Amino acid sequence: MKKILLNALLVFTLTSASAQDFIPAYDRFSGKETSYIMLEDGTKLEGTLDDLDRRKGLIEEVTIKDAAGKKIKLKPDQIKAMYLMPSGYSKLSTSLDVGTKVKKWDAKYIDSDIIKKGYAYFEKAKVALKKDQEMLLMQLLNPGYNTKIKVFQDPFAAETMRIGVGGFTMAGGDDKSYYVQVGDQVARKVKKKEYDDLYKEFFAGCPSLLKTISEKIRWTEFSQHIYQFTFDCN
Repeated sequence: MKKILLNALLVFTLTSASAQDFIPAYDRFSGKETSYIMLEDGTKLEGTLDDLDRRKGLIEEVTIKDAAGKKIKLKPDQIKAMYLMPSGYSKLSTSLDVGTKVKKWDAKYIDSDIIKKGYAYFEKAKVALKKDQEMLLMQLLNPGYNTKIKVFQDPFAAETMRIGVGGFTMAGGDDKSYYVQVGDQVARKVKKKEYDDLYKEFFAGCPSLLKTISEKIRWTEFSQHIYQFTFDCN
């Protein structure tokens, strides 16, 4: 049975690889694999994930166990960035995604070797929430090509499609919204229905890409547009 499920997942992951270059957003993580956490004061921690507390989809506290079994509880304001391993089949999906999609790598501050093992990467970002701005710990979905535009998981996003495999829910569809940070601007929520109007703003300065997108605007190719904008536009 496990072999059948694994084969089904392989087919699903490989066939979806050409359609979406973002790393899937995950909400379940391994308590066995090593987690890597960088604190705001420069301290680097390694341990196994013991607990991940969320409130309304947002991370409120992270608890890891060090090599001695001691529990370390951390609030988001203490954490600068972290690498967490998705649980179960999610790990396989992520590692295959990165291995088959990211041909170049421009983010020097992110460890590509860790990401290519299947880890999800989180970092602090200033996010616009209604009328306020908050510093939140968010999963970065394009860790390999984010020097111009960063795309973060929208914890509340509905998806156009999800495929369940053996009780596991895989991120199969393209999310209807993300939090998008252009350059040094505050990350803001961008919805699928807004892309027709916003793509000109995102990719300003690259006429060739704008022309290509305008011929047939596809939200499902948003990740590929960012990839092209990062490497092919000066």
